[in-house]
Amino acid sequence: MPTLLIREAFGEEDMRHVRALCRDYRALLADRTADRPDILKTYYDSESYEALLQRLPEMHTAPDGAIFLAFLDDQPVACGMHHRIGPETCEIKRVFATEAARGHGAGRGIIEAVMERARTDGYREIKLDTMIRLTEAIGLYRKLGFEPCAPFYDLDPAFEGLVEFYGRPL
Repeated sequence: MPTLLIREAFGEEDMRHVRALCRDYRALLADRTADRPDILKTYYDSESYEALLQRLPEMHTAPDGAIFLAFLDDQPVACGMHHRIGPETCEIKRVFATEAARGHGAGRGIIEAVMERARTDGYREIKLDTMIRLTEAIGLYRKLGFEPCAPFYDLDPAFEGLVEFYGRPL
């Protein structure tokens, strides 16, 4: 039975793993939205996405956030992070699990680790957005108690119906 370990990301080696997983996430989005290249260009333009990946440690740092990694038999297979969007509200971002991780609880474990850390840090609510084409993610979020909620940022009207918003109390 493979061994799953989930822990907070620390140091440059962990960040290399996180960035690689985030690039895999972008590739999945590109595949799922191949008929809508405007989505990738608007939200995940490669140049601005790479710049974003370099800023992840600053964007998700304590006490306002954290980054988590999951390892399956010492191989990085999943990541997720959160950051503050309100006084008692945080947003979970870039949750991704590789094909190798699916069925081993890595995605669930990442989300649960993020929620536990958010509770510890004093957040009372957690929110997220996701593309409707990420049906596996939506199913997992619902199993973990996330429910549809109002948008918490201004969504470009061109993407209405493609992005859904979820939240849950912590």
